[in-house]
Amino acid sequence: MSSTDLSAEIRDFLSTRRARITPEQAGLPAYGGNRRVKGLRREEVALLAGVSVDYYVRMERGSLAGASESVLNSLAGALRLDEAERTHLFSLARASGHSTTPRKRPATTVRPAVQHVLDAMTDAPAWVRNGRHDIVAMNQLARALYSPVLADPRRPANTTRFVYLDPAARDFFVDYDRIANDAAAMLRLEAGRNPHDKALIELVGKLSTRSELFRQRWASHDVTFHRSGQKRLRHPEVGQLDLDFEGMELSSSPGLQLNVYSAPPGTPTADALRLLASWAASQDDLATEAVSTSSS
Repeated sequence: MSSTDLSAEIRDFLSTRRARITPEQAGLPAYGGNRRVKGLRREEVALLAGVSVDYYVRMERGSLAGASESVLNSLAGALRLDEAERTHLFSLARASGHSTTPRKRPATTVRPAVQHVLDAMTDAPAWVRNGRHDIVAMNQLARALYSPVLADPRRPANTTRFVYLDPAARDFFVDYDRIANDAAAMLRLEAGRNPHDKALIELVGKLSTRSELFRQRWASHDVTFHRSGQKRLRHPEVGQLDLDFEGMELSSSPGLQLNVYSAPPGTPTADALRLLASWAASQDDLATEAVSTSSS
């Protein structure tokens, strides 16, 4: 990301956060009923953050370099940022202060020990992704669960590319709109953490060129974490699956996240997962048989 792009990113992030807060929500008097701006004025944010108007204007114009932790915390409080937004603000500030510092490229493989852990989890789909949402590793049940995603021959498989560019995604994700929102917001968070990742820049460019929906979601400048929750999938082989998921950072591999899906025992989804495991095993047997036949 160039310094110009970074300045625009900071400007748009701060201005969109400012626009969503009314004076009433911020506890400020709203004089007159004909306000020209949506949300708070710059001078109102400066007042709430305890900084001068000129200083806040410089920050919103894209200059966070040199901003202290206390100033950033005050600004986050004034704009009512949640945890993900606060993290994004600090990432932008770090990038603003060290815009030419190279960062370690997101991993595209896992250590053998991590793959062994995945393979040992036979009752739950488990997979690892990087910040770009490339699928880095999976166990057998996750490969079966995400078979529509893996149907695209491009590698590495990428879940956000699937969400926005593959028509099958609207059938696969029951809550498609929420999934699309979250995918763009998570990618925006990663762009703040790793602004010089060329593969990420290329992915965002491709999605922006080919998907009007992505352009809309990206322009919102929303960010979010993806740590836990529910995901409803409509699998072509076993029908709808109402899954719980947990996302965990791999401390031994910074930048990688382990995602594990599960279902409470005795539920239709738990039964469907067992059926999916049987289907996956049969597909592997067919593949092994095909290889044996071709080599004989």
